[in-house]
Amino acid sequence: MEQYKKILRKYLPPESVDSIIIWLIKYRIHLHVSRKRMTKLGDFRPVCDTRPHKVTVNHNLNRYAFLITLIHEIAHVEVWEEFGNSVKPHGKEWKKAFRQLMSPFIMNKFFPGELDSAVRKYTENALASSGSDLNLSRLLKKYDADQGITLEELPGVSIFRIYNGRTFKKLEKSRKRYRCLCLDNHKIYLFNPMVIVTPVND
Repeated sequence: MEQYKKILRKYLPPESVDSIIIWLIKYRIHLHVSRKRMTKLGDFRPVCDTRPHKVTVNHNLNRYAFLITLIHEIAHVEVWEEFGNSVKPHGKEWKKAFRQLMSPFIMNKFFPGELDSAVRKYTENALASSGSDLNLSRLLKKYDADQGITLEELPGVSIFRIYNGRTFKKLEKSRKRYRCLCLDNHKIYLFNPMVIVTPVND
C-alpha cells in the first residue's frame, strides 16, 4: 500500500492521495498511468468477468489536471456500478457523481488562486472533458512543467507541427475550435485552441 501511495504522489497533489486510494480500493479500480494521448486525457473500461475496472490517465498532466481527470473517470466507475450502461456517459447521473466526488476538494479550498473558482464553475455543469472548458484549460496550463506554445497563441495564418510530426496551417476559428489544413493530405481538421504545437518557419 505504501509503495502504491508513493507512486501516486508523483502524479497527484500529495494531500489527495489517501482519498484517491480509498476510492480505488472501494471500486476495485486498476489505475494505469498512460503515455501522452492527443485525443483524450483519460478513459474508463468497465469490469469484465473477474478483471477489475480499468482507468487510465495520461502521465504528462500536471498534478491538478491529473486529479481532475482521475476523479472524472472514477465518477464513470461509480455510475457504472449503479446503472451499468443504461444511462448516457456524461448524463445527469455522471454529473451528479462527479460533483459529489469533487466536493471535498472544493469545500477544503484544495485548488490554488484563480484555479479554485474555475474548478467550482466547471464542476457545477461538467463537460465531457475538462479540455472543453477553455478558461479551466488555460489556468491548468500555468501549472504545467513544460508549458509549450498553444495553437491559440500562434498569430494569424501560421504553420505548425504536432506531436506525430504532421504539419498544419492554422485557419479561422469555428465556434470553439480552429480549422486547420493538414499540409500532408490537404484535409481540414478541427483543433482545440489549447493543443500544444511547434511553430514551423515558412
